[in-house]
Amino acid sequence: MNNREATIRNYIDAYNSFDIDGMMKDMADDVVFENISGGQVNMTLNGLQAFRQQAEQAKSYFSSRRQSITDLMHRGNETEIAIDYEATLAIDLPNGMKVGDELKLTGQSVFTFEGDKIIALKDIS
Repeated sequence: MNNREATIRNYIDAYNSFDIDGMMKDMADDVVFENISGGQVNMTLNGLQAFRQQAEQAKSYFSSRRQSITDLMHRGNETEIAIDYEATLAIDLPNGMKVGDELKLTGQSVFTFEGDKIIALKDIS
């Protein structure tokens, strides 16, 4: 396992454990986060503080959540992972989903590195 893969696995483990500090441990101060759904960018965050704020808010949405890496590909300074995602809602959502409903999704995350730091992260579903 190379350093990038270890960093990504640490991020995923922290995500699954609702450990925001662990998720941010290897991120650059000026990290850029994008969420892309259905081919459209629906969220862009710039910097650790914005990332922390969103991550803290998002963790209240779920009573459990789990990302599992199903594939991993390195190219240049990027590593793309394919993930299976499962979560149980802790709140009712405006789209009609209710507390206790389960989500099951597949997607990709693209981590961009500069040295040992994550400088960009794209979550794609």
